Amino acid sequence: MGLNYYVLLAFAPILILVGILGFIVPEKKSLTSGAHAYNVFHIAFGIIGLGAIYTGNNDLIRSFNIGFGLIDLYQAVASRCGWFPIQQFRWKKADDILHVVIGLGLVAVGVFVS
Repeated sequence: MGLNYYVLLAFAPILILVGILGFIVPEKKSLTSGAHAYNVFHIAFGIIGLGAIYTGNNDLIRSFNIGFGLIDLYQAVASRCGWFPIQQFRWKKADDILHVVIGLGLVAVGVFVS
Protein backbone atom coordinates (compact mmCIF):
# COMPACT_ATOMS: atom_id res chain seq x y z
CA MET A 1 0.00 0.00 0.00
CA GLY A 2 1.20 3.48 -0.86
CA LEU A 3 1.20 6.84 0.87
CA ASN A 4 -2.36 7.66 -0.23
CA TYR A 5 -3.58 4.56 1.62
CA TYR A 6 -1.78 5.48 4.84
CA VAL A 7 -2.85 9.12 4.68
CA LEU A 8 -6.49 8.09 4.36
CA LEU A 9 -6.07 5.34 6.95
CA ALA A 10 -5.09 8.07 9.44
CA PHE A 11 -7.41 10.78 8.12
CA ALA A 12 -10.74 8.92 7.92
CA PRO A 13 -10.88 8.06 11.65
CA ILE A 14 -9.88 11.64 12.47
CA LEU A 15 -12.85 12.88 10.44
CA ILE A 16 -15.16 10.59 12.40
CA LEU A 17 -13.64 11.67 15.72
CA VAL A 18 -13.94 15.36 14.81
CA GLY A 19 -17.60 14.83 13.92
CA ILE A 20 -18.34 13.06 17.19
CA LEU A 21 -16.44 15.64 19.24
CA GLY A 22 -18.41 18.36 17.49
CA PHE A 23 -21.54 16.98 19.13
CA ILE A 24 -19.86 16.75 22.55
CA VAL A 25 -17.83 19.97 22.86
CA PRO A 26 -20.04 23.06 23.24
CA GLU A 27 -19.85 25.15 20.07
CA LYS A 28 -18.99 28.32 22.00
CA LYS A 29 -15.96 26.60 23.57
CA SER A 30 -14.66 25.08 20.34
CA LEU A 31 -12.14 26.69 17.99
CA THR A 32 -13.99 25.08 15.08
CA SER A 33 -17.64 24.96 14.12
CA GLY A 34 -19.83 22.58 16.06
CA ALA A 35 -22.81 22.89 13.72
CA HIS A 36 -24.77 19.63 13.57
CA ALA A 37 -24.73 19.46 9.76
CA TYR A 38 -20.96 19.99 9.78
CA ASN A 39 -20.50 17.20 12.34
CA VAL A 40 -22.64 14.80 10.28
CA PHE A 41 -20.62 15.77 7.19
CA HIS A 42 -17.37 14.80 8.95
CA ILE A 43 -18.73 11.50 10.21
CA ALA A 44 -20.25 10.57 6.84
CA PHE A 45 -17.08 11.33 4.88
CA GLY A 46 -14.96 9.55 7.48
CA ILE A 47 -17.07 6.43 6.96
CA ILE A 48 -16.82 6.80 3.18
CA GLY A 49 -13.05 7.14 3.54
CA LEU A 50 -12.89 3.96 5.63
CA GLY A 51 -14.95 2.24 2.95
CA ALA A 52 -12.41 3.30 0.34
CA ILE A 53 -9.62 1.94 2.55
CA TYR A 54 -11.51 -1.34 2.96
CA THR A 55 -11.64 -1.85 -0.81
CA GLY A 56 -7.87 -1.55 -1.09
CA ASN A 57 -8.38 0.08 -4.49
CA ASN A 58 -5.56 2.61 -4.83
CA ASP A 59 -7.38 4.58 -7.57
CA LEU A 60 -10.43 4.95 -5.33
CA ILE A 61 -8.28 5.97 -2.36
CA ARG A 62 -6.40 8.55 -4.45
CA SER A 63 -9.69 9.86 -5.83
CA PHE A 64 -11.08 10.24 -2.32
CA ASN A 65 -8.00 12.16 -1.18
CA ILE A 66 -8.13 14.48 -4.19
CA GLY A 67 -11.90 14.90 -4.03
CA PHE A 68 -12.05 15.56 -0.30
CA GLY A 69 -9.07 17.90 -0.59
CA LEU A 70 -10.94 19.90 -3.24
CA ILE A 71 -14.04 19.94 -1.03
CA ASP A 72 -11.92 21.31 1.82
CA LEU A 73 -10.51 24.03 -0.43
CA TYR A 74 -14.02 24.91 -1.60
CA GLN A 75 -15.14 25.18 2.02
CA ALA A 76 -12.36 27.68 2.76
CA VAL A 77 -13.40 29.82 -0.21
CA ALA A 78 -17.11 29.39 0.55
CA SER A 79 -16.57 30.52 4.11
CA ARG A 80 -14.79 33.69 3.05
CA CYS A 81 -17.29 34.44 0.24
CA GLY A 82 -20.48 33.54 2.11
CA TRP A 83 -21.34 30.65 -0.22
CA PHE A 84 -23.30 27.45 0.42
CA PRO A 85 -23.32 25.78 2.95
CA ILE A 86 -22.23 28.64 5.22
CA GLN A 87 -25.63 28.77 6.95
CA GLN A 88 -25.56 25.07 7.80
CA PHE A 89 -21.85 24.69 8.65
CA ARG A 90 -21.16 28.06 10.33
CA TRP A 91 -17.39 27.87 9.80
CA LYS A 92 -14.96 29.69 12.05
CA LYS A 93 -11.51 31.06 11.16
CA ALA A 94 -9.81 27.88 12.46
CA ASP A 95 -11.98 25.83 10.09
CA ASP A 96 -10.78 27.96 7.17
CA ILE A 97 -7.13 27.48 8.09
CA LEU A 98 -7.58 23.71 8.52
CA HIS A 99 -9.45 23.47 5.21
CA VAL A 100 -6.63 25.15 3.31
CA VAL A 101 -3.85 23.11 4.95
CA ILE A 102 -5.64 19.75 4.78
CA GLY A 103 -7.08 20.47 1.34
CA LEU A 104 -3.71 21.31 -0.17
CA GLY A 105 -2.11 18.33 1.53
CA LEU A 106 -4.71 15.82 0.36
CA VAL A 107 -4.71 17.13 -3.20
CA ALA A 108 -0.90 17.10 -3.32
CA VAL A 109 -0.67 13.53 -2.02
CA GLY A 110 -3.44 12.38 -4.33
CA VAL A 111 -2.05 14.02 -7.43
CA PHE A 112 1.69 13.64 -6.99
CA VAL A 113 2.02 10.31 -5.15
CA SER A 114 1.02 7.10 -6.89
